[in-house]
Amino acid sequence: MTFTQHYNSPLGGILLAADEIGLTGLWFDGEKYFADNLPAEHIEQETQILLKSRQWLDIYFSGKEPDFMPPLHPVGSKFRQAVWEILLQIPYGQTTTYGEIARQLAAKSGFAKMSAQAVGGAVGHNDISIIIPCHRVVGTNGSLTGYAGGIDKKAKLLELEHVDMQNFFVPKKETSL
Repeated sequence: MTFTQHYNSPLGGILLAADEIGLTGLWFDGEKYFADNLPAEHIEQETQILLKSRQWLDIYFSGKEPDFMPPLHPVGSKFRQAVWEILLQIPYGQTTTYGEIARQLAAKSGFAKMSAQAVGGAVGHNDISIIIPCHRVVGTNGSLTGYAGGIDKKAKLLELEHVDMQNFFVPKKETSL
């Protein structure tokens, strides 16, 4: 069974979803892929996993790095899972690029190279945003691109983490994967 709760963040409403294993979704209201994997049958009810997730978000939005991780249960292909595992390794307050993730995946898989665009698709379809920090991935040229929740939210999340924003820019045409 999937359980949901709403969370009011400083950046807008968030829908949280969890099953008995862990958090399965964290979406900003109205984002591009809002609740696209949420089962039709779900119950709005607090669970221990949702409580831990809300506590994590409270600490995060207070401007501090949470010192724990709520149980996670991201659902996706083997490729997407591999990308999301790399996202979890990006330290608080730091960024990486789609190309760097592609290089890491290629090396791990024994391939000569991997498509940064394919990585971008997996990053963009991360259903547990913020906690699996897809907002920490930027374009090689410093472009704040590809955030399903919106580029404005991506910038605010990075600013909240005290990322030096002077080398980043918002592209003239916003892209969300």
